[in-house]
Amino acid sequence: MTGSVSSEESPSAWAVRRAEELIASLAGVLSTRIVADRQGSIEEIHVLTTAEVQPKQTVRNVESALMAQLGLKVDHRKISVAQTAEMKPLVALEREAVAEQASRRLVVFQDLVIESPRPMRVQVKVLLKHGGTELEGLEEGVDEARSRVQLAARAAVKALERDLVEAGVVLEGVRVVDAFDRKIVLAAVHGIGGRSSQLLVGTCEVRESPEQAAVLAVLDATNRWYLQQH
Repeated sequence: MTGSVSSEESPSAWAVRRAEELIASLAGVLSTRIVADRQGSIEEIHVLTTAEVQPKQTVRNVESALMAQLGLKVDHRKISVAQTAEMKPLVALEREAVAEQASRRLVVFQDLVIESPRPMRVQVKVLLKHGGTELEGLEEGVDEARSRVQLAARAAVKALERDLVEAGVVLEGVRVVDAFDRKIVLAAVHGIGGRSSQLLVGTCEVRESPEQAAVLAVLDATNRWYLQQH
């Protein structure tokens, strides 16, 4: 006769991992660790939770979840619960650390504002952010489709220039091209540092607008080079 795993049956290594994943998904649980003996039987379950769920309720939740999902009956005395108000799961901490590190390094697009100050003229403002520094570039020109793309790219370059001390960037050109049944903006920028000049090329598919894609193409071209200047 087949059936679910009983209280004395030894769960496999897979079952132990699955049990840890299941417990980690419960309300208020930050992390969990299961200690098993050589035969694989559960000896201890350690659970770290926030203060939103009481320890006794967490123990009941663990017991119920293991029985309902995996058929594992565990004595409540094997479950220990510790609470914390601030600690986060390791995975969450790692993700936050990666995101914070990336935000410090990369130049991030913030906003694009297009206004018409007077007939047949257009003003394009690009807002970028590098770490905690906000960068702004402003360009004005003829209100025409191709011109607006050029102005957006030039405004992005001007914004980048505000955060460079011993280097500079010059827009070589920007163009909207058809490729792979999509419209793609191609931007070419010269990165100038010391006595050397490097041609940097970036692309971005047009989604929101050609002007925004032009800004993102400039960032795609310059981000790696830009990091080397800081």
